[in-house]
Amino acid sequence: MGALRLFLIIFAVWLGCGPAMAERRVALVIGNSAYKNVARLANPTNDAALVGGMFKRAGFDAVDVKLDLNVVDMRKALREFGSKAREADVAVVYYAGHGIELDGTNYLIPTDAALETDTDVLDEAFPLDRVLFAIEPAKQLRLVILDACRDNPFAKTMKRTMASRAIGRGLAKVEPTSPNTMIAFAAKAGSTASDGDSRNSPFATALVDRLPTPGLDLGKAFRFVRDDVLKSTGNKQEPFVYGSLGGDDVSLVPAKPVVTAPQGPQANPQDSIRRDYELALQAGNRDAWEAFLQAYPDGFYAGLARAQLKNVAAEEARASAAEKARQAEEAKARLASERATKAEQEKAAAAAKAAEDAKAAAEKAKQIGEAKALAAEQRRKDAEAAVAKALADKQAAEKALADKIASDKAAAELAAKQAADAKAQESEQKVAAVAPTSSLSSLSPQETAKLVQSELRRVGCLAAAADGDWNASSQLSLTLFNKYAGTKFDAKLASFEALDAIKAKPGRVCPLVCDHGFKADGDACAKITCRAGYRVNDDNECEKVQDKKPVATRDDAKKRDEERKKSEAAPAKPQATGQIYCNSQICRPVRQGCHLQLPKGAFTHGIMTEVCD
Repeated sequence: MGALRLFLIIFAVWLGCGPAMAERRVALVIGNSAYKNVARLANPTNDAALVGGMFKRAGFDAVDVKLDLNVVDMRKALREFGSKAREADVAVVYYAGHGIELDGTNYLIPTDAALETDTDVLDEAFPLDRVLFAIEPAKQLRLVILDACRDNPFAKTMKRTMASRAIGRGLAKVEPTSPNTMIAFAAKAGSTASDGDSRNSPFATALVDRLPTPGLDLGKAFRFVRDDVLKSTGNKQEPFVYGSLGGDDVSLVPAKPVVTAPQGPQANPQDSIRRDYELALQAGNRDAWEAFLQAYPDGFYAGLARAQLKNVAAEEARASAAEKARQAEEAKARLASERATKAEQEKAAAAAKAAEDAKAAAEKAKQIGEAKALAAEQRRKDAEAAVAKALADKQAAEKALADKIASDKAAAELAAKQAADAKAQESEQKVAAVAPTSSLSSLSPQETAKLVQSELRRVGCLAAAADGDWNASSQLSLTLFNKYAGTKFDAKLASFEALDAIKAKPGRVCPLVCDHGFKADGDACAKITCRAGYRVNDDNECEKVQDKKPVATRDDAKKRDEERKKSEAAPAKPQATGQIYCNSQICRPVRQGCHLQLPKGAFTHGIMTEVCD
C-alpha cells in the first residue's frame, strides 16, 4: 500500500510538471569590452558572464555566452542563434557593450569597428532590427536586453558627411511590431547608463536578482529592476522597457508546481511505515497493532508498536481485574444479605480483597504501560525530527556545494578569459612594436606617407585627402600633431615612428579650426549668424553695425584729365551746317558735307543751289 501511494504521488508530480518541462528556452549573451579603436570597457564581459550563469541556473535549454566579438563573429553568432530560436518557445538576447543611434536607428558596435565617418555605421555595426529578426521565430516570448546606453566615444570622433544627420546620445526609442516582444534598455531613450563602481553594472546586478524568480511576471520583474537601479544610482539612471505582452502572466522561469503530499520529509524512505503506524495508533487496539507487526515485524516502528501493544495488554488486564473486583463485592454483599455463615462471608471478603489487590496491581501496570507508550511516542517524534533536520541540512549543504562549484567555475572561466585577453594584448603590443621594421619596411615612401596622412586625418590634424604626397599641408599637420601631442617628429618626413605614435591616439588630438565667419560645433564648423543690425567682426564675434556718415571727397583730377584726353582723341562727329535748301516743291536742311552757292556764268536771279564736294 505504501509503495502504491508513493507511485501515485510521483505520477501526479510528473503530470503537473509536464507543460513546464515541454517549454524550450534559449538565450544568447554577448559582452564586448576589448574595443580596438577606443578605450576598453571594464564591465561588459563581467556582466555577460553573470547574466549567462543566471540563465543556466534558471534551467535554459541552451545558453551561448560570447565575449569580445568582431563583426564577422557577431554576424555568425546571430545567424546560429536564429536557427535555435526557430525551435524555441522563449528566445532571449542580452548585449553589453557600445551602441549608437543614427537617424533614429539603433546599432550594436562590434569590437573591430572604427566608425571614422557616419556612413561607416551602416557597414561596420549591426542594426537592432537584425537582432529582432533573429528571435522572430520564437513561439511564446521574444526578449532583447540592451546594456548599451553608455557614453559613446565613437560619436565624438566620427566625421559627419551631412550636417543634418543626427547622432543621438544613448539609444533611440523603439516600438516592436511583433506581438509578445519586449526590449529592455539599461537607461531611458536619449540618456546614458553607468557602469558603477563594482565588478558589475547596476543594471546587470538587478537583472540577476529579479528575473530568475519563479512565476514572476516579466513586466513586474522589470519594474523591480527599475526600482533597484534608481536606488543604487541615486535616481540618475532609469531603465525602460518598450513593447508589451498579453493579459496572462509571462515569466522567464516557470512557477514550481504545488503538489499536496503527506506530512514529513518526502525523501524519508520510511514514510509509508510511519503513515501505517499512525493509522494503528488512531485505532489503538490489539488487532491494529498485531496487524502492523505482522506487516512490519522489524525496525524502529516495530519496537514502538510492541510497546503500544504492551500498553493495550495492560489496559485489558486492568479491565479484567476491575471486573473481578466488582463481582467479588457483589458476592460479598449477596452473602451478607442472605445471612450466610461466617466462614462463607470471610471467604467472600478474602476474595473481594484479592480482587481489589489485583485491580490495584493492574491499574499500576496500566500506568507503567502508558508511561512507556508515551516515552516510545516521544522517541518516535524526536527521531522523525532528527531525520528531517538531517535531510534539510544535507540538501542545504548540497545546494551550497553546487553554488560554490558554479561560482568557482565561473570565476575560473573569467580568470582564464582575462589572462587570455592580457596575453593577447601583450602580443598585440609586441607585434605593434616590431611592425615598423618587419611588415612596414617593405612599403614605399608614398604608401607610408598615405598611411600617416590617413591617421592624421583621423585625429583631426589634416583636412586634405590622404593622397601619399607629403607636401607642405601634410608637414604642417604633423607639426600640429607634435604641438598638441607633445612629440618631436621631423615634419619633413613621414616616418614609421610617427605612424605608430598617431595610431596610439584613440580620438581627436588637434583642435577643430574653422574659417572666418564659422565656429566649431562638435566635429563640424557651423556658420555664425548674427541678429539684425550686427555683423561678424575680425574676432568672429557679433558686433553692432555703425551708421556711416557722409564724407566730403575731392574730384579726382587725374581721372578727369584722362576722360578729357579720350574725348579729344576721338574722331569728330560730322556737324550740320544749319543752312536750308528750298526749291519749288519743298524746303529741307542742307545735307551733311554739302553747302549752298550761286551758280557761275549764268543769270540765276539769286537762286542758290546745293553743292556737295
